Amino acid sequence: MPADQRTRLKQWLDSGEAQLHPLTLPQRELWEVSPVPIEDSANHICCLIDVQGLLTERECRAALQLVIDREEVLRLSVLPGRERPLQMIRKSCGINFDVREVCAAPAAIEELVLEIFRTPFDLMQGLLYRVVDLRRTANDHVLVFAIHHAIADGWSLGIFVEELFAAYLQAITGSSKALPPVPQTYAAWGAAERAFWTPEILEPRIEFWKTRLAASSRMWNATVTPGPPKRWLSAIPASLTNETRELARRTSITFFSALFGTFQIAFSEWSGFDDLAVGTPVANRTRQTARETMGYYASIVPLRGQIDRSRVASDHLRAAHQVTIDSFANAIPFVELVRGIGEQAAAGYNPLFEVRFALQNHPMPEISLPNLSARLSMRSTGTARFQLACEITEEHEGLEVAWLFRENLFSQRDIESLDGIFQRVLAGICRSPESRISEVLNQP
Repeated sequence: MPADQRTRLKQWLDSGEAQLHPLTLPQRELWEVSPVPIEDSANHICCLIDVQGLLTERECRAALQLVIDREEVLRLSVLPGRERPLQMIRKSCGINFDVREVCAAPAAIEELVLEIFRTPFDLMQGLLYRVVDLRRTANDHVLVFAIHHAIADGWSLGIFVEELFAAYLQAITGSSKALPPVPQTYAAWGAAERAFWTPEILEPRIEFWKTRLAASSRMWNATVTPGPPKRWLSAIPASLTNETRELARRTSITFFSALFGTFQIAFSEWSGFDDLAVGTPVANRTRQTARETMGYYASIVPLRGQIDRSRVASDHLRAAHQVTIDSFANAIPFVELVRGIGEQAAAGYNPLFEVRFALQNHPMPEISLPNLSARLSMRSTGTARFQLACEITEEHEGLEVAWLFRENLFSQRDIESLDGIFQRVLAGICRSPESRISEVLNQP
């Protein structure tokens, strides 16, 4: 760090303008076991907020400042430390907000959105988020929100939208009153997590994972440095979604387990691999205090299972359900799991698994204020950290299926084939759950 920056930092620390904290356990994952550099845009989380109604720049700036004053992660930057980086949280700071007048052509807007998403953040100088109002007309806006994964997860986006529009309501009524303080700061949560995960708690769970993940193997070799992932969207119609919920009810499993077990079968048929380790995200917000604060809380849990085509399909789903229960019961911070297993992170390879499967269940608020409405839409990100991902989100009465993949490994036609098998297997199991997997796979 240059001498002038060290002097300024000392002044901030001495005056109380800034505080230093260790990285949280989820943050350490990004620095210590991620297959991509911390500066990579794969570590950006992105969303669009479609706003209908009059949105003024002055009130937007005032509202954003209120949110920043409430959420410490929006005042956070990351400094180098002797052993590992440190969080620096400023007591106060300005905002990162811009307004751009745009034409209504979807292609032009998409190009701008990608530019905003992929522009690097300066981790040491901050700020680690940006908000841009793409103004099509005075009453038609797309708010683009990009934020570094080190300070946010998918759940955080819903919190941000709710707080931003609560603050905007205050701004348009002329109130400058601060938003209510968070019940627990992100730094305080991180300290509590570090205190909880003692060696006595970690060691028996690490033994569980050593057994569960023993002799698992890589499926693919990455041939080029990972770049931005390709994204292809599909949808499961409402009728099949409802049949899947009924299937889960009749087999006494969760909706997630019904989809995940089906994904295992479909992926095995498509790839030829019968032994599959899949990573699935967990919100890690079991306490109400954590549900009301922005930050990177989420963790990843590996789910490993084998496909036996002679097995009854419903029995396989129940087995997938039990694997999920056991794995979540033994979940530990991913950085500690990788350390405990003894696997080394390598460029282009995520430790322990290469495929991600997620059923997104974080809040997706729809905001309605007088003469103003807003809707958040997520942009799936982070697949440069995996080889392939399937992310399912409830969309109206059906399900949106986002497939993210490495173009150096798969073509879009490959992914369309996988999606077709997935939906065919799902429909087949819903029709005849007591059929053997081989019979389901042979159904038209």
